[in-house]
Amino acid sequence: MTDVRKRHNVAIVGAGAAGTLTAVQLCETAHRRRTPLDLVLIDPAPEAGRGTAYATRDPRHRLNVPAGNMSAYPDDPGHFVRWLCRHGEPAVTGADFATRYRYGAYLADTLGQAVVRAHGTVAVRRLRTLAESCTGTPDGRVALHLADGGPLAVDSAVLATGPAAASAGWAPPALRTSPRFIAAPWVPDALDPVRDSPDDVLLVGTGLTAVDLALTLDRPGRTVHALSRSGLLPQPHALGPAGTMPAPDGLDDTSLGRLRRAVYRHVSRSVRTHGDWRPGLDSLRPHTARLWRSLTPEEREEFLAREGALWNTHRHRMAPATAEHVSRARTARRLHVRTGTVARVSAAEDGSLAVELSDGQVLHVGWVIDCTGPGRRPDSPLWQALFTAGLAAPGPLGMGVATREGQLADVRGRLAGPLFTLGAPRRGELWETTAIPEIRVQAAELAQRLLPFPERRRGARRPADGQGLPLSTHAEAAAAYRSGLDRVLKVRSGAEDAFARAVALDPGFALGHAALALLGHECAAAVDVPRALADAQRSARERADDRERSFVDVITRRVTGDDGDEALVRHLRGHRGDALALAAAVPTIAFSGVSDLQDDDALRLLDLTSPAYDGHWFHTSLLAFLRQEQGRLHEAGELAHRALAAEPASGHAVHALAHVHYESGAHEAGRDWLDGWVSGRGRGAVHRAHFSWHIALHELALDDPAAVRRRWFAQLAPGRVVSGVRALVDSGSLLWRARMSDSWRGDLPVAGVLQAVERDVLERPQTAFTALHAAVALTAAGDLAALRRLRDHAAGADEVQREVVVPLCEAFAALVEERFHEAARGLDALLPVLRRVGGSAAQREVVEETLLYALVSDGRGEAARRLLDARLDRTRAPRDRRLRAGLAS
Repeated sequence: MTDVRKRHNVAIVGAGAAGTLTAVQLCETAHRRRTPLDLVLIDPAPEAGRGTAYATRDPRHRLNVPAGNMSAYPDDPGHFVRWLCRHGEPAVTGADFATRYRYGAYLADTLGQAVVRAHGTVAVRRLRTLAESCTGTPDGRVALHLADGGPLAVDSAVLATGPAAASAGWAPPALRTSPRFIAAPWVPDALDPVRDSPDDVLLVGTGLTAVDLALTLDRPGRTVHALSRSGLLPQPHALGPAGTMPAPDGLDDTSLGRLRRAVYRHVSRSVRTHGDWRPGLDSLRPHTARLWRSLTPEEREEFLAREGALWNTHRHRMAPATAEHVSRARTARRLHVRTGTVARVSAAEDGSLAVELSDGQVLHVGWVIDCTGPGRRPDSPLWQALFTAGLAAPGPLGMGVATREGQLADVRGRLAGPLFTLGAPRRGELWETTAIPEIRVQAAELAQRLLPFPERRRGARRPADGQGLPLSTHAEAAAAYRSGLDRVLKVRSGAEDAFARAVALDPGFALGHAALALLGHECAAAVDVPRALADAQRSARERADDRERSFVDVITRRVTGDDGDEALVRHLRGHRGDALALAAAVPTIAFSGVSDLQDDDALRLLDLTSPAYDGHWFHTSLLAFLRQEQGRLHEAGELAHRALAAEPASGHAVHALAHVHYESGAHEAGRDWLDGWVSGRGRGAVHRAHFSWHIALHELALDDPAAVRRRWFAQLAPGRVVSGVRALVDSGSLLWRARMSDSWRGDLPVAGVLQAVERDVLERPQTAFTALHAAVALTAAGDLAALRRLRDHAAGADEVQREVVVPLCEAFAALVEERFHEAARGLDALLPVLRRVGGSAAQREVVEETLLYALVSDGRGEAARRLLDARLDRTRAPRDRRLRAGLAS
């Protein structure tokens, strides 16, 4: 790989939402592609990200789109919600409506983070001034002429100027010249005299701007009138999820009449199906721009005249809290919504205004505020200069400007040089282009166009991973990736740091990002999983081979629950030497594995990949683990010892041998051998607590409660030595098993386990394996409410959670409520399918032991004896003998 040495110069005129989103994408694209970039942001506003829309500090002014749809990144929809959670709103969900000011802070912070990440590749300047005109240069560049200086020459310019100012063309001359007329209500301090006045107010316009101002100006003793031709207020968003619908058939018909009928039928079907028109209308959103383009100019005019207002009031909605406030104001008659236009205006002696409406009514108000929305085309000095010079032309129907995929077209229809725009100026071309979900896509597309891909040197040899598979990165990043992979295969700590170092060295290294996403998803590493996944996907599209793209797809599917297991197996069939994929597929200790991979299937997978490893200790370690799962303990022990002879730090081999000792009943030997390893070579094991858990299982089986307590407090107590998912899987499950076998007297310190795990991990786990252990810990704590929330989450998660975790939670809830018969029946039914959650037989054994506890508590001694006899046939553990003696007939 070679870096592109030429520095690119890009100017963004406007630092509101559109300009900020463009700057974010340019910074991250340049950083990912290692393309040097000089970026100039031109805007007189004091802070980037706010513009007009997000500068208001009124907490009643909320976004009109739920937070889950307001991410700055089109491929990371949860980014804004996660930001809110990290910045003082931990309980926020994607369905909530944040304040506009909060969203402006989010945009500013997201840009700041992007600039910091791109430091060294991107240099950013912020010019607090206006661009007044623009000309071309002889070398095909752009010269922007600034209000406070000379020209600024750049390779390309993005005009992110936002919506055009309202023209107030509807207002009679006497009103336009009145000091009681506010034409630009969002200008700082413009509303101060209105707030201080007790007079009534007329808002001309009934859209979202009018709604915001009605909230701001609402006060006892004042009447706010809102006037428009349609008299329609925006509709409210639904209070809860209303369901989803696919788009209707017939959208490819270019006739407006037939298209209109298809849409109305579709909306009617939505009402019949969901009891709500919103799912039907929302399903049209991905197709709106295409449909608009398919119409003739005459049909567009007809649509605007007949359906424009109806579309806008249903498409651009109020937040539920805003709608409630509006409803209260109307009920109290402090807000009157009227239909009509302003006919004449005259000033009274006291300075107030007498406004005559088109229906003859006269309103006496102190102030008239223009809320009619943006003008048809941009009218700043820069745009006026471009129109005058012929470098810009009005868009369709005179709305916005003419572009070709965002690049300005001149009056002759030719591309006007490296001038680009996005958002509101493309309204005539796209119709729906002013909302964040559309603008962020346009910003990402612009970044792709403006910055070139790095060129690969012909004949350059790519570095490889530890198995010889080529990597699409440079040597330094590849070395860090190999270190991380080696630590994963040995089950040693430091893999996350190594992978993070790899992507810091090469931000466009898809495999490094995917490995981080995998560790975050399956091992609860401190990784922003959606962010890492989005970075992996972006990088894979730009620079990756077939294997790397396949692996990114696998991790994407595993995180989203979209056939991730099948995709992983398919990947391994095509790329047999991919050790990280093999580690993720075979359930041992590092990952949960393929959830429904039976022993025979797993062995066939190892047989399939065996030629790529030629007896390598890692492959041998996995085979050892699978053999003990089959009950072939002697063979498993031999394989584990063989792997450890080649690599004494192989955590997989140690894990296999720990299971051999446990399943064969060699509890004293297993305890002593594993205790020695944990104190020696195991000091650097990433899952050291899990090995301590194995030792404690031996001590539990040996019926040594004192040793179990010592082990738990020394090596498994959350907070000091264990945290996160390991505290849940190891520490929590051990406590519950000790309590059920009467090996832990007194208070059960399960509260520490729950405090060591984030609430999302407990109640919204991403894997069935984690969900099983969350259910165990919550049962131990007797937290029925959280247990039911976990059940509800599992009901909407992947297939294994729906079919296994849901009934497991119900059985555990019955146990907490001392409905022991129901609990035993539910647990017994789950034993045959429990292996689908992943993990080992020793881990899943906690369910069997809970069943035994439920049977004894239900007074079903015979059934409990049969279960214990079966356990004693496998291994004659002293604890099980004690329990059996207590049930002697």
